[in-house]
Amino acid sequence: MSTRRRVQFSAPGEVEVVTDPMPVPDTDEVRVRTQYSAVSPGTERLVYQGDVPRHLEADSSIEALQGDFSYPLSYGYACVGEVERVGADADQAWIGTSVFAFQPHVSHFVASPDTLIPLPEGTDLEGATLIPSVETAVNLVMDGRPMIGESVVVFGQGVVGLLTTQLLANHPLTRLKVVEPVLSRRERAESRGAQAFESAQALETCAPSADPGRTVPDDPPDRADLVYELTGRPHVLNDAVAQTGFGGRLVIGSWYGTKQAPLKLGGHFHRSRMRIISSQVSTIDPDYRGRWTKGRRMSVVLDLLGTLSPRQLISDRFRLEEAATLYTQLADDASTLQPVIVYD
Repeated sequence: MSTRRRVQFSAPGEVEVVTDPMPVPDTDEVRVRTQYSAVSPGTERLVYQGDVPRHLEADSSIEALQGDFSYPLSYGYACVGEVERVGADADQAWIGTSVFAFQPHVSHFVASPDTLIPLPEGTDLEGATLIPSVETAVNLVMDGRPMIGESVVVFGQGVVGLLTTQLLANHPLTRLKVVEPVLSRRERAESRGAQAFESAQALETCAPSADPGRTVPDDPPDRADLVYELTGRPHVLNDAVAQTGFGGRLVIGSWYGTKQAPLKLGGHFHRSRMRIISSQVSTIDPDYRGRWTKGRRMSVVLDLLGTLSPRQLISDRFRLEEAATLYTQLADDASTLQPVIVYD
């Protein structure tokens, strides 16, 4: 009997590759042979380390991720592969089609065709594994609503941070700055059009000169109109609050899992009239829902793949059998940018 292989998080700090019987598509389903899958460094580090609420739904908006974070579990949501078999009632034209799917790390899977995203001919398949990261970056920019002439600060230049910075660099902003402790990531951010700083303290020492047109005289000129917190580190949130100006927006795209974020809200925040916005890609901002759907947002993402060239962000490649090594490295080396699993 033929089999498939998948990554399983067996317990905190424990990952193994398990073997299952090969799934057979139902009459209206197709089976996909996975070629590549991308690891979400921030989220999957939390899952690996056991820093997620066990009874929280994994993602009710994704069919393949029903259930909670109780161990053992399969996780992941960025597979690219080729349709190799279809059910009796499915369209035979799917066979041989390259697709993206929100599926865990698994060598083969069955799915309803309407959950698959066909990839245009010529699409870089490795780069397409970063579709969820590009979608998240698009969602972050939509939620932040940058305006002409505004100043923006982005904390964190992981994959999502770098993609967000790249999108923001295309806006007519007055200033775009990032805060990132890892030198190689700062260099990537600068190549995308941002000023990069090692810490919030370094950022503060490079404040622009006072703007005589400011409507809030006591608001320091180094504070921004729009700030993003994308580090996944709760303690950075206070630095992000301190950098957000009067009436500004602070968009939190990080997921902290079970980690607590101690906030200092008795000083600058209290009189700032800033807005703190939670941004998560599984939904659309209610203000946009009259005109935007997830499908429309995904069409924007697919159009951006060629422009953003996300393949350039892939830092490490592992075979599926090396999954345990992959997650050990991810937990121990914060500089790991974007791992991808390569399937035989």
